[in-house]
Amino acid sequence: MIEFLKILTLVKGYYKHAALNVFFNVLGMLFSAFSIILLIPIMEILFNQDGKVQKILENKPVTDFFSDGYSLKEHGFYFLAEQIQLNGSAVVLMYVCIMVVLFTFLKNASIYFALYFIAVIRNGVIKDYRNTMYSQILNLQLSFFSEEKKGDIISKMTNDLKEVEWSILKSIEATFRDPLNIVIYFVILIWMSPELTLFLAVFFPIAGVMIGFIAKRLRGNATKGQSKLGDLIAFLEESISGLRIIKGFSVEEKSIRRFDQLNKEYNRLMIKMYRKADLASPMSEFLGITLIAAVLWYGGLLAIDGNIDGSFFIAYIAFLSQLISPFKAITKAYSNAQKGLSAINRIKDITDAEVLIFDQPDAKNIKSLNSDISFSNVSFKYEKDWVLNDISLELKKGQTIALVGQSGSGKTTLADLLPRFYEPQKGQVKIDDVPINELSLKSLRSLLGIVTQESILFNDTIFNNIAFSVENASKEDVENAAKIANAHDFIMCFENGYDSIVGDGGGKLSGGQKQRIAIARAVLKNPDVLILDEATSALDTEAEKLVQQALHRLMKNRTSLVIAHRLSTIQHADCILVMNKGEIVERGTHQELIEKDGVYNRLIQMQSFS
Repeated sequence: MIEFLKILTLVKGYYKHAALNVFFNVLGMLFSAFSIILLIPIMEILFNQDGKVQKILENKPVTDFFSDGYSLKEHGFYFLAEQIQLNGSAVVLMYVCIMVVLFTFLKNASIYFALYFIAVIRNGVIKDYRNTMYSQILNLQLSFFSEEKKGDIISKMTNDLKEVEWSILKSIEATFRDPLNIVIYFVILIWMSPELTLFLAVFFPIAGVMIGFIAKRLRGNATKGQSKLGDLIAFLEESISGLRIIKGFSVEEKSIRRFDQLNKEYNRLMIKMYRKADLASPMSEFLGITLIAAVLWYGGLLAIDGNIDGSFFIAYIAFLSQLISPFKAITKAYSNAQKGLSAINRIKDITDAEVLIFDQPDAKNIKSLNSDISFSNVSFKYEKDWVLNDISLELKKGQTIALVGQSGSGKTTLADLLPRFYEPQKGQVKIDDVPINELSLKSLRSLLGIVTQESILFNDTIFNNIAFSVENASKEDVENAAKIANAHDFIMCFENGYDSIVGDGGGKLSGGQKQRIAIARAVLKNPDVLILDEATSALDTEAEKLVQQALHRLMKNRTSLVIAHRLSTIQHADCILVMNKGEIVERGTHQELIEKDGVYNRLIQMQSFS
């Protein structure tokens, strides 16, 4: 029951629909019970008519509903006997059959309305979970995703949520409808024969222990299976992203073998899980049929001895058979709850992950850069080794500072501290002498425009990619941004112009085209501060020239922090910082650094010979 209650905590906000679901389920169960109860007097009178109707009429009950000793059985039999005497057996039989059909219709209508209302809960809870997970994914720091596989995250948002959806449905039924069915049927059975029902009561704890043992083992397999499916989806996602490399290095067979291995492992786990899950239902049915057989034997002896009426005994068996279905449903729901709880635990890896970068309660809003940006004695490490060590620099408004150095020297990490993608372990980053962790993330990042080496475009139109960060951008503004970025001419060469779809990751565009659209996106945002992370390093000479022209226009009259691989592109910078192993080893203008004949000059000479 604890597992069911854990699942049911998810339906908060949908209590109205849950209550209506329970109400109609109970209503359906009552109509089902009435249909069976109608069988008792019919079997007793219509098929045992040898003077029995007259005998009943001669012994009219003397009690009324509010009297002690009132017998529903006696009054029911007497009413039916009167109707048989007045209208005949055929007419009464027809009326009873109509009542059975009516109650059956009402039962099924109630079941439909119960499912009608639970549909809102099933889909609403999953919708809320998806929204929560997506918001959390966007709020989490970038370091979280360096330890998580994208495929596993996708699996948690799809397959694991599907398990939760199914467990919600079954848990609501198992918590409210099915136990209530069992309780009410037990009450009726006790009324019909306390002796037989006592015989029944010994059976259920034994069956519950057996089913519980299976379900607990199922939960461990469910967790392993869902984790393995995440690995499978992650490998598939990596294979699609790296398809050119797989084909280019002719390792299709190796990749197929790896996927087949992961698929077999997942298949093996799922077979184990389904076998255990599928064992619960037939086991409960077998135990139920065994019980009915035992009741038939024991009840038959009672009927032979005259301790129970034959019609009551047959109706007793009919009610007992109705217990098998809710009992099977509870065992099945318990299995689903185990899988659902396992899925929720995996989902909590995202929803309960600690957000390390967030707004302080009294965070300030900043509208523009008025003076400067400063890094004061900043040190940072991802795990053990320091990536940045005691970095200090000042970027005044309108200046361009370039960061150069070998790969791994800490250039990108330093730039990532400004939009607070990461937090420094030591030192402070300030804007206008205000620590950036005291500013709201939204206002801080609204000051910044970022163009990276790998242009990130979305599978949407060119227009929407350029207007990505601006609400209700006009066509004229988008076109002007594209012209500044040297993108307008090639965009108009497409059949649909600005309405052309760029494909997944901008796959329908060349590298230079993607980069110019990314620059146009930054132009349209019109940021105070630009961060350019090796924006031209992956381009050919012609594309680089066009992109560099666009960047010069974009950087004009703006504060810029530029990470450069090709040193020829940053000779105009106001200050160049040369980094090595997380430290600034040289700083100055291009000409000053050439004259020093140090690290920067050697980098220039190496690129000249390359």
